[in-house]
Amino acid sequence: MKKLALSFSLLLAASSALADEADPVPEPPEIPPQVESGEVLEPEVTIIESDKGKIHQYSVNGRVYMVKIVPVSGAPYYLLDSDGDGELDVRSDHPTDIAIPQWVLFSW
Repeated sequence: MKKLALSFSLLLAASSALADEADPVPEPPEIPPQVESGEVLEPEVTIIESDKGKIHQYSVNGRVYMVKIVPVSGAPYYLLDSDGDGELDVRSDHPTDIAIPQWVLFSW
């Protein structure tokens, strides 16, 4: 038991001597200020009216990302560009290759 206590005290003394010789930890660098954008991107809305209803085209930087279709009879629905290529998404496995409409079920 005395040997264990002696070896422990020697180990403790050696570790404290090594800790005194270690280089000090440098201070962390300052956090850079948050980058702020110059202007807020507001969508440009183009409304096209016809005898069948209204079409609202929403675009940012000249690229259409959403179309809202408001027919004369029936509920309005949306066509979206979900992958950002500027073209409205269509279902490629459907034989007629039509765009997928999306309706708003609830709003308040």
